[in-house]
Amino acid sequence: MWNLTMLLCILWAVSLLYGEMLTFWVPSIWSCSWPPLLRSTSLSSSAMEAQHPGNYVKIAVVADPQLMDKTSLGLPPKSLALEISQFYTDLFMRRAFLASILPLKPDAILFLGDYFDGGPSLSDEEWKESLSRFKHIFDLKTQGKRNTQVYYLSGNHDIGYASVLSHKPEVVRRYEQEFGIRNYRFTVGKVEFVVVDAQTLDGHSQGSLTSASWDFIKNVSMDVNLNPRVLLTHIPLYRPDWTTCGPYRYSPVINQRVFHAVHDQEIVYQNYITEEKSKYLLDLLRPVLILSGHDHDQCTVTHMSKHGPVMEHTVGTISWQQGNLYPSFMLLSASNDTIQNDSSLQDAISTQLCFLPMQTHIYIWVFMEYTRSLISSNIFRSGAKEKNEDENCEYEMIWDAEGSMHLVKKTSKAPLTHSSERGLSERGNAVMRSTARRQISQETELSTAVDMNMDVELDMMAKLPPRASKSRTKKVIRRLMRTLRMLTVIAAVNVPLYMMLLFKDWTEQ
Repeated sequence: MWNLTMLLCILWAVSLLYGEMLTFWVPSIWSCSWPPLLRSTSLSSSAMEAQHPGNYVKIAVVADPQLMDKTSLGLPPKSLALEISQFYTDLFMRRAFLASILPLKPDAILFLGDYFDGGPSLSDEEWKESLSRFKHIFDLKTQGKRNTQVYYLSGNHDIGYASVLSHKPEVVRRYEQEFGIRNYRFTVGKVEFVVVDAQTLDGHSQGSLTSASWDFIKNVSMDVNLNPRVLLTHIPLYRPDWTTCGPYRYSPVINQRVFHAVHDQEIVYQNYITEEKSKYLLDLLRPVLILSGHDHDQCTVTHMSKHGPVMEHTVGTISWQQGNLYPSFMLLSASNDTIQNDSSLQDAISTQLCFLPMQTHIYIWVFMEYTRSLISSNIFRSGAKEKNEDENCEYEMIWDAEGSMHLVKKTSKAPLTHSSERGLSERGNAVMRSTARRQISQETELSTAVDMNMDVELDMMAKLPPRASKSRTKKVIRRLMRTLRMLTVIAAVNVPLYMMLLFKDWTEQ
């Protein structure tokens, strides 16, 4: 009993340690590393860094955290179900960031938009609360201590599509006050990154926000820049229907969908930038690589422009609650060396997709461990029958000197029989009082013996089942108590361990 309890305690402790902590170490220790640049593919990532120290800059790319709020599940605000969902979703992303991404020591972190779920619908107070959660999850309050630069893109769940932007300018002002302007460019190493507000690209041309975005793109295109250029857009570029997304996609491909408002024909939803604007964007900026989000699942496609093929990586969501069972992030290596000719521009950038633990599978595994504990405790085991105290025994009739009959239980060496011979044998063992001995015929004596035998057997049949039923009830109660004691010991050891692991990463570092 106690050996089994200790074994189950150890199994539960190991399961908790792996599911709540160790599994998040796998990407940084085992499955993910900074990709080498193409011109150094003959060297491993570690050998490349040792031979060419500082020859590339490390950038971690994160997409669509989309923090849950009152718009996410249709649950009442501040309800217990919503609070629990928010906590475990936020906790997963914080663990992923602290244990899987930061140990890789990125020089810069790039967020591809959709930080909130219902950004345009949130009041200022609700938006500030979600913003505080976002900063806590990704440890942005200690960003200065790490000397890591962070770059942001706007997403449709942050500021809305063109229809929302044209009617809620305060949403844009609120976003820009915290995250900065929506169209800008920056340089990391010898690679230029161009950030565009994809939500405005397909808006009405006379709209101020749409005009501002395209003016920015045209100004960038006129600059003479010998460095390779990466286009950053939250909404992916157009691709023909049923275009395959490569081996890392796990959900069905979504074809182009664009919905317009009835009153002003502004866009209220789109999953890709339109074909016309996508081509125009590629021709103006001439990127060597495109990074996007929005789709929540991984997708790699190649676009054809007049300047040649361009690869686009759509990075999957980092959240396990946004429709993707395989959350991910991306590592990007950007060259620190000046590129001499256009033919080697692509060689200045290298990427690797990294997958995070599958939280749903972790919960299924823990549930299986719990079920295994119950089975091991014998509470559901009914195949091995225990010995019944009323089985394998017989009752013998004994008459005392007063003529009263008594039943005496004895261990049976042979099955009970119901023959008249057995009745005669038992009657023969009776002790009768001498004064009561009478002369009766043989037929009367046999008849009396048979009648008494039948009465006793009927009485035994009426009495034995309840005794067996009570015995089985006692055994079930004993099993339940034994199982309860076992689970109490397991809980006493593992509940504090679980609580410690649960809040270890959630508290401030």
